[in-house]
Amino acid sequence: MRRRCLLAAAAGTLASGCGYSLQGRGITTDSSIKRIGVPLFKDTSGKLGLDTRVTQAVMEEFLKRGRFTVVREITNVDAVVEGEIVSWSVTPVNFSADTGLTQATRYAISLTASVVYRKIGQQEPLWANDAFSQRDEYDMGENAQGYFDREEQSIERLAAAFARILVAAMLEAF
Repeated sequence: MRRRCLLAAAAGTLASGCGYSLQGRGITTDSSIKRIGVPLFKDTSGKLGLDTRVTQAVMEEFLKRGRFTVVREITNVDAVVEGEIVSWSVTPVNFSADTGLTQATRYAISLTASVVYRKIGQQEPLWANDAFSQRDEYDMGENAQGYFDREEQSIERLAAAFARILVAAMLEAF
């Protein structure tokens, strides 16, 4: 009788799980990949310096993983990450009419890139996405002079978030 109660309690505990789990398929990187080349992302968006910031953020994110040597070259590497920034936009998302004029008070910036992660010598990429996107928002504030400072800070956050999510997607098969 006691054993049945324990079994029933154990079965109830197991059955009460929420059913949620991460959908990643584990680490997809070949263990032989030690050195990754990340050449400067191409930029067709026209946003000055965006290619450098995004490329640097991707390199730093790989380095944080501690398993790779990351270089800008594509020679003498085991794998390469090639990217092209295909769109960049800044869009007002909130407005205020406090001064009698309608003015934007909050902006959203978004970045979309085409990225391919490929092991050298293999035709098929390890991971690819033609429209990998990230978005960030920032407040305009009271002073219009601070617009570019806030935009620059938002670009830094955007590049870091883009790189963090991109590298996780490439390495963890999300």
